[in-house]
Amino acid sequence: MGLIHIEMFATLDLVGQAPGGPEEDPEGFPFGGWQAPLIDEVEGAQIDASYEGTDALLLGRRTYDIFAGYWPYQEGSQNSEIATLFNRVPKYVASRSRLDLKWAGSTQLGSDLPGAVREIRDRHEHIKVVGSLDLVQTLLREKLFDRLDLWVHPITLGVGKKIFEGGTVPTNLTLLEPPFAGPKGSVFLRYGLAEGTPGTGDMSAPDRGL
Repeated sequence: MGLIHIEMFATLDLVGQAPGGPEEDPEGFPFGGWQAPLIDEVEGAQIDASYEGTDALLLGRRTYDIFAGYWPYQEGSQNSEIATLFNRVPKYVASRSRLDLKWAGSTQLGSDLPGAVREIRDRHEHIKVVGSLDLVQTLLREKLFDRLDLWVHPITLGVGKKIFEGGTVPTNLTLLEPPFAGPKGSVFLRYGLAEGTPGTGDMSAPDRGL
């Protein structure tokens, strides 16, 4: 069974909407492209490294449309390595609307999204989810992920779609490696899905020393 890796970019108030540019999700959101002034060489290198071994992409419709309009034309550019990877691997698209998928290697998933994702897991080793906030809500709700890479950036927006929103359910995660920060203050956190659900306790219990 393969692994599903989610990569998300968030503000301190955990807004994840349209980090890459104003055109990503412009409806009622005035901060499209908020990540651009904050990205640095450390974050860029880690993002590139995180695609190592990827053999499939799992995307929501909006992210797919943005990628399909860009990556097929980037081979030979400074982004050639990522472009070659994205153009080569299968792309699976979650959407309720019927799509015209012109990007080679693209497949639209059926109405049973959790079932389709489980089938993809059996078919591939390293499935990468990028952006796709609505899709991520389903993956979080169904606990259909193995690793969550979260970049937290040193700004707050107060508006916008959040990473942990409609799909959030009680879930345990484990930190897979020590966090680190880039020179512009963005912090990288890598979590893995853990068994069980969050427990509770009493902070005034004698063994707490309070």
